[in-house]
Amino acid sequence: MYDHISVERDTELPGLVTITLDRPEAMNALSETMCSELLAAIAQIEHDPDIRVLVLTGAGRAFCAGADLKGVFENAGSGPAADDPMSAFLDLIAGMIERLRALPKPTIAMIQGACIAGGLMLAWVCDLIVASDDAFFSDPVARMGIPGVEYFAHAFVLGPRRAKEILFTGERFTAGQALDWGMVNHVVAREELDAKVTSIAEQIVAMP
Repeated sequence: MYDHISVERDTELPGLVTITLDRPEAMNALSETMCSELLAAIAQIEHDPDIRVLVLTGAGRAFCAGADLKGVFENAGSGPAADDPMSAFLDLIAGMIERLRALPKPTIAMIQGACIAGGLMLAWVCDLIVASDDAFFSDPVARMGIPGVEYFAHAFVLGPRRAKEILFTGERFTAGQALDWGMVNHVVAREELDAKVTSIAEQIVAMP
């Protein structure tokens, strides 16, 4: 049982499991609890031979609105992390993202609505990205006076020119632009998103 994510095995397609970021009231912002739960779920999936494909998505109107920075300071406790809760939180995000990137099973990010900053980094480490036509992407941390540090892959997934433009301006870009730039595999209507991802997962599960 989890508080900030849900994990569901597909009963009609054995081998497929879906992790849903489940804080819709906060646009699925990454909390410390969510990151810890993702680490635990990924570890279980990694060692389950019956799971062949992982789909990562978000509940409600957004995929993920980035890190829950407000919650970091509100929930800062005692101990070494209390002196610098932001650094400790970013380390936690980085560890979770690297663990997902290293998962030896195919992963698909299924994205609708907002995919921002830490959420963008989370999507990037998935092997495939399928987005709805209402999805948009943004890494606005330049406007906060800081670099994106959770998973710095901008130049690899966007190309160096687009990466510099996004990093320098902090401007958001659409699913259509992401498709043109090669960042996502497919863009479909919102109502077709589940079916498209399931279709791709079916093909992967069928592979030896």
